[in-house]
Amino acid sequence: MSPTPHARRRGPDWVRPLRYLYRVPMLLLHLLLSLPLTLLVIRLPWLARRRTAAGETWAHRIIRAWSAGLMRVFGFRVRRFGEPLPGAVMFVANHISWMDIELMHSQRMMGFVAKAEISRWPLVGWLASQAETIYHHRGDNQSLHGVMHQMVERLQEGRSVAVFPEGRTHTGHALGAFHARIFQPAVLAGAPAQPVALRYGEGGSAQTIISFQPRENFLQNFLRVLGEPGRVAEVHFLEPVPASEDGRRRMAQACRDRIIAAMAG
Repeated sequence: MSPTPHARRRGPDWVRPLRYLYRVPMLLLHLLLSLPLTLLVIRLPWLARRRTAAGETWAHRIIRAWSAGLMRVFGFRVRRFGEPLPGAVMFVANHISWMDIELMHSQRMMGFVAKAEISRWPLVGWLASQAETIYHHRGDNQSLHGVMHQMVERLQEGRSVAVFPEGRTHTGHALGAFHARIFQPAVLAGAPAQPVALRYGEGGSAQTIISFQPRENFLQNFLRVLGEPGRVAEVHFLEPVPASEDGRRRMAQACRDRIIAAMAG
């Protein structure tokens, strides 16, 4: 059963050129002005490690602000439901688009596990590397072992990690199977997994629009989404699933069930 409605067939979008007319300059300002300021904070340890009144480091705070700004450039109004857990936690989300990372980073700083190809994507790949992303080479067991080791270390240090257990982006018609072995670091570190449901458009109505289309590469998707109408982007932080000695499969299934319920609701 599909957790989100299918996208409706659309006619010609005559307003799209006008959106590019003001969003492209906004994007350039965000990259040429906001990005250097963000990097300045990250590169200065005496400033980056200082904490805000809420206990968040300034490095993480400014990364969140930059990501929220990028979402606004693309016309998204972000709505958050629930609260992200502090400290050591594995965030587990459904995967629709490259924008998922920016959407989640706008709410909480977390080190993502992502496919190695992302590191070569223009702009987004470089930004992902600055945001503590752990890269995995698909089909390489040695790479997977190294990823798992880094995840356990981060969780044991009291830091968070984030994963897309489907393993790849989906069209939004349905939620893919969750790979249970990605939950092993949470089991070893005794850290909870918090499911996160990501929805684009009212009620998830734009999932299939924001996702990659057949034979569409990153740059094509980037430019197409930049010209899309303004929409809401929802991020639902759901009830966490505690680390369980009786197996990672139970954690994976519990997270998947809670995301499906949130997407349907």
